Formats: sequence, C-alpha cells, structure tokens
Amino acid sequence: MEVSHKHKKAALSILILGALGVVYGDIGTSPLYAINEMFFGHGRVPLTTMNILGSISLVLWVLTLVVTFKYIVFVLLANHEGEGGVFALLGLLSGLKKTIAIGVLIALLVLAAGLLFGDGLITPAISILSAIEGLSVATSVFNPYIIPITLGVLVLLFSFQYKGTKQIGIIFGPIMVLWFATIAVLGLHQIIIHPYILSALNPLYALRLIRTLGFTGTLLVFGAVVLAVTGGEALYADLGHFGLQPIRFSWLAVVFPALILNYMGQGAFLLGVPAGFHGNVFYSLVPGALIYPMVILATFATIIASQALISGAFSLTAQAISLNFLPRFKISHTNTHQGGQIYVATINWILFMGSASLVLIFRSSTGLASAYGLAVSGVMLATSLAMMPIAAEHWKWGWLRSSLLFGAFAAVDFVFLFSNSLKFFEGGYVPVVIGLCVFSVMMTWNWGKTIISSAYDSYAEKRKMSDLVSLKNKLTENHGIIRDEQGMFAEVDRVVVFLINKPITSQEDRVPVVVRSYMTHHGAIPRYTILLRVTKEKTSHVTSGRYAINDFGNNIISVQARFGFMEDVRIHDIVANLQNHISVPGLANSNYSVITGGEELKIDLAHCWFGRRVATRFFRRLQRLATPTYRYFGLKANESLLTTTVHIKVSDAGGKVIMPELALGVSTQG
Repeated sequence: MEVSHKHKKAALSILILGALGVVYGDIGTSPLYAINEMFFGHGRVPLTTMNILGSISLVLWVLTLVVTFKYIVFVLLANHEGEGGVFALLGLLSGLKKTIAIGVLIALLVLAAGLLFGDGLITPAISILSAIEGLSVATSVFNPYIIPITLGVLVLLFSFQYKGTKQIGIIFGPIMVLWFATIAVLGLHQIIIHPYILSALNPLYALRLIRTLGFTGTLLVFGAVVLAVTGGEALYADLGHFGLQPIRFSWLAVVFPALILNYMGQGAFLLGVPAGFHGNVFYSLVPGALIYPMVILATFATIIASQALISGAFSLTAQAISLNFLPRFKISHTNTHQGGQIYVATINWILFMGSASLVLIFRSSTGLASAYGLAVSGVMLATSLAMMPIAAEHWKWGWLRSSLLFGAFAAVDFVFLFSNSLKFFEGGYVPVVIGLCVFSVMMTWNWGKTIISSAYDSYAEKRKMSDLVSLKNKLTENHGIIRDEQGMFAEVDRVVVFLINKPITSQEDRVPVVVRSYMTHHGAIPRYTILLRVTKEKTSHVTSGRYAINDFGNNIISVQARFGFMEDVRIHDIVANLQNHISVPGLANSNYSVITGGEELKIDLAHCWFGRRVATRFFRRLQRLATPTYRYFGLKANESLLTTTVHIKVSDAGGKVIMPELALGVSTQG
C-alpha cells in the first residue's frame, strides 16, 4: 500500500509539473504584453498614480474572479467523461431536454469551439513574437531579424508536438517553474521599492478607475485587461490532459501568486517612472545585464504558452470527431496512463501555417494584440451561459442559484466581448473569420451525419437479423440459388467481413445497411458473413474479454472487438486472431474480403431549397477530406477491400436511402 501511495504521489507530481509546462504557459506569459497594452496600446490609460493603482487592481481582481473563481473553482468540475472544454459542455447539454434555448446554446458552443481554433492560431504568434521583441530593448541591431527568428521558433515548436504533452510537459515544466519564480522576484523587487502599489489590492481603486474613464475609456481598458486572462479557457480545454487536481494545485500554489506579484511589480515600476515614459514595462523590470538571459527565458516561456492552445486544439478535435462535428482525422495517443494526451498531425500543421501567416501579416505583438481577445471573450461568454443549465440540471443547484452565479460571470464576459468588438477592424476580424469558417464546417458535418444516421435508422427498421437468417435458410434449402421470374439471388462461396458501427447481438437487431447494400448490388450473399464492430475503450490496453461473439447460425457471425486507446487497430490482425474463436475457412490465409460502407448524398432538386443544396455540396466535399475507414483501421486500398456505396436522397423532408428493389421476396427495401 505504501509503495502504491508513493507511486500515486510521484505520478501526481509529474502531472503537476506537466500542467505548469503545458496548461499555464499562455496565461503565465500575459505579463509580457498586457500592462503595456493597457497604458501604451489599445487601453490608452493616462499614466497617473490613481490610474496605475486602478489598472493594476482591475487586473488582479479580474484574474481572481474570472480565472480563480469561475474556472478553477466551478467550471473545471463540468467534465464530460474526464474531458473539458466547450465540447465537454456540449456533451453535458446534449443529455438535457431539447429546447430552443438548449439548441441556441449548442450552436454558441460550436461557434466558441471555432473561436478557440482561431485563438490557437494567434497565441503562438503573439506570445513568441512578444518575447523575441525583447531583443530590441537591449539593442536595435536585432530589429531586422525579429520576424525570421520568430518563424524559426514556430517551426521548432510545431515540429516537437508529436512527442506528446507528457514529454513536452516534463521538459517545459522546470522552465515554467523558473519563469514563474523569476517574474515573481522581479515584481517583488519593485514592490519593495514602491510599496504604495499594495493599495491596488483594494478593489475600490478598480471601481474608481472605471468611474474616472467613463463608458468609452472603460471599454478600451477592458479590451486590454482581457489579455491578462487569456489562457483561462485553455486550462479548461486541457482538463483531459492532466486532470483536476494538478491543474488546481499548479494555479493556486505557483501561477496565481507569481502573476499577482509581477503585475503589482509592473504597477510599482510605473509609479516611479518619470513623465513621458513610453517603453516595454515588463522588460524594464529586468536589470540591464540580465536582458539577454531574460529574453531567452521569455522565449522558452512563450513557446510553452503556445502549448496550452495547441494541446487544447487537439483535445477539441478529438471531442468534435466523437460528437460528429468534424470528419475523422488520425489521432495518436501519446501517454499510456492519460487517455486525453493526444496528437493530431493535421491540426498541428494547420495551426503552424496559420500562426506563421499571422506573424508575416501583422509583424508585431502590438498589431496582433488587436486580433487577440475577441475570440477569448466570446468563448468565455459561451462557457458562462452553458454553465447555467448544467449547474441547474446536472448539479441540481436550481435555476435561481445557477443563474445568479454564472449570470454574474456572463455579465463580465459580455463586457469583455463588447469592448474587444471595438478592435474588430484593427485585427479582431481574424479570429471571427476563422471561427465562422470552423463553425460552418462543424455544423455542416454534424448536419450531414445526422441526415445519414436518420436515413439509415429509418431504412434499417424494415429488416431484422431474423430476416437475414431466414433468407440463408431458404438458400440452403434451394442449394444456394433462388430463382423466379424477376431474376436470381445466390449464395456465393466467399468469406466477407462487414465493418459495422452498431452492435448486433440478437435476431431482433436490424440488418446493417452496408450488408443490405452489398446484397442489392451483387445479387448475392456471402456463404460466411462476419459482422465486425470495433470500439475503443478508456483504458490504454484491453487485457481480457477482447472479443464478444454472437453466432446466428447459417455462418452469420457478429463480433464486437474492444481495444484500448493506445492500441493500434488493424483489421487483418483482428481477423487472424478470430480463427482462434470461430471456425471459418479462409481466415488463416487471408482468403476473405473486407467491406466498408460509403454514403453519397444526392440532391432532390424538385424538393430541396437552396440552402440545403449548398450544405449538401459542402458536406460531400468534407467527406473527401475525412480519413477513410479502411485507412483508419490499417488497411490499404488494394488489400481485399471493397466499398459498397449507399445513395441517400436529400430533400426538405430529410434524407432517405435510395436502393433498388431486390427480386425474389428478398428485397432489402421495404
């Protein structure tokens, strides 16, 4: 027991270190640019003593209310099968009674997911660029090389992602510990010199600043303050990577205290600067002899800052695929103990190309700051709104308590969103355009998969497995051939493995559409029919009970195959192993065919309005981008592989499987 306890403590320590190295890089490097943006950028706050105290107080209390209370205390509890992020909220909402309000919230969360992908493009660009710009504080010699160096760092960052967040976290964790210790010491040094800054702990200074600046000035300053909480949503999205305890402990013990000290230190420095100061506040805290080491440390920290959004994007992608909001991409699991730690190569390189493009377009962190914030505040607002029904229904808090708490958070988020909307034409349009594009893809894919699923369900209702067994009996009685005036139907001497997506365990279950499509197109049924369904479990490896086999007689066999998330699924290996469980000739020498289903949506021009036609054509293009089923299961296009296509006619009434009648009373169409 003692050894087990030590192992658990060691594992928890590694996760805490990893969380520091992955989850908190984004919010942990906000001091590089947030205060600068308030006074010398978009915020335009006049540099007076009261304004400095009010601005720092505003930052401290926004961090406390939004990150500590909203996310760390409450939102992190809203996990869906151990995962966090907007799709975890969507998964929780999908279990509630369907209403118009829930439907609107689901659409908002899908849009929020799109905005997070946009944020994932901006974060690496602004974080790394702001760190490299520190070189210009020491000397102007490096000015021409800031963009090339930034692009080089981006290449290294994204090239390293395949290692997985565990390896990255272990490497980056100690660096982030050093980073947080350094910024805390820098801040503390200034606080000792100008202790009057401690007055900023009083929230009344923040309220006074808001009253002094007025409506327009307050909107501008909130547009800058939001930069201090970017990364709050990312820590929730990374919940599946590290778990609740490591994320909470890292924030409360390390990250939050270090940020408080540094922001107060920057305020203390500003209290002592002469009139007319206009420089980089963060790097002004650093002694001249340590500028270059600090730039190097900041560069590493900002590389890590990008990691939170990148790993969060991987998690969002996996969740979107599982909820039918994105086409299937190949997902690699990188940790045998933590199922949420994954790598998605396609998303990784899309993020790289987007980030590199933004660096080349905006060319400075100040320029990118205008594009930053709008996406974050939009996601935070969607999260607050979604938490109301989740707290009320799932947590049984009741609507009054839930609405008061998360309504207050939503009000703050709305102020952030509204203030950042003022930066729309200065660059805020970037995450919005990206978000809307991703939203269109997700909603179209979900709509198309829903159309297919409903068409399949309706079509499958007309034939049970008992009908298939009866047909095989009839073929056996007639020596494998049935003839009448309409034609001939036969049993052919083949072994065919049909890949199916629903379990078949009894004769009351429906005949899979892929089987009926094969029968219709070939006018035959294989002598040996294996219905294979493969599922991935939440454990890394399945050590027992891998196969559940149902023999329906007449050589019709249903197989449910279970695999862990770290195991490669290869159909040929599964079939080879099945020979130890079932007696079917041809399995040992690979004398069999594998059949996968494919859908082709056809538009009913006479009964389909323009918007549905556009959606259908867009969905068909997205289908071509999805990883084919056979490749996902380790097959090659020429390896005994066949695809039977099911035609689905799309109209305003929905989707309907269109398949020709089969003669001889064995029609696959009712």
